[in-house]
Amino acid sequence: MATISGNLQAARARVRRAARAAGRDAAQVIVLAASKAHPPERLREACAAWQRVFGENYVQEAMEKMDALADLQSLALEWHMIGPLQGNKARLAAERFGWVQTVDRERIARRLSDARPPELPPLNVLIQVNVSGEASKSGAAPRDVPALARATAALPRLKLRGLMAIPEPGGDVAQQRARFRAVRELYDVLCAEGLALDTLSMGMSDDLEAAVAEGSTMVRIGTAIFGPREQRAASPAHAAIA
Repeated sequence: MATISGNLQAARARVRRAARAAGRDAAQVIVLAASKAHPPERLREACAAWQRVFGENYVQEAMEKMDALADLQSLALEWHMIGPLQGNKARLAAERFGWVQTVDRERIARRLSDARPPELPPLNVLIQVNVSGEASKSGAAPRDVPALARATAALPRLKLRGLMAIPEPGGDVAQQRARFRAVRELYDVLCAEGLALDTLSMGMSDDLEAAVAEGSTMVRIGTAIFGPREQRAASPAHAAIA
C-alpha cells in the first residue's frame, strides 16, 4: 500500500525528471501539497516526510488544520490559499495564510491588503489567470492581468510574486504546454514592464511535466501525494466560498 512518504518521493522524482528534461534545476520548482479534504493526520505524515508547503481551498478547513498542527510551529509550515476567495473571507485569509494564489480582481487585493496585520510581513499573492477562458473557472482574463498586476503591486501590505493558472484539463502534452506557455509569456511581459516577479504556479498531478517544461516554479500536487479525496458534503462555511 502506497504511503504519503512514498508518494512524495515519487512526486519529487517526477519533478526532477521533468526539470532535467527541460534543462532546468529541479531546485527551482517547489512542490506544494494540495491537501483539500484530507485530515490533519495526513498532513502530519507529509510533514514527517519533509513536506513544508501546503495548499488549501477553504479558509475554515485550513484554519482547523493549522490549529491541529500548531505543535509543528517550529517547522515553519507555509500555508497557501489556492481556492477561489470571496470578500467575506479576505480578512481571515490575510491573517492566517502566508500566500494567496487566487487574486483575480482588485477588490479582493485591496481587502487582503487592508486586512493584513501590520506585525506580519506582507502577504505573498499571485494573480490567477483564466487562461482557458472557462466560464465556470475563477481567474482574471489575460487581457485584464497587466492592469490588475500593477494595481496589486502598489498595495502596501501585499507582495505580488507572480501568476497562477489552472488550465482546462485534458489534451495531449502539446496542448498542455501551449496553455502553460501562454501564462509564462504573460508573466514575461509583466517582468519586462518592471514588476519583480519570481513565481509561476502551474501544474498539478496530471500535467506537472508540461508545466515544468514551460517554466513553472511551483506545482500543486494533491492526488499523487494524498490519494483520492474523500467525498463529503460541503459545510455552510465551505459553501460560502465560491
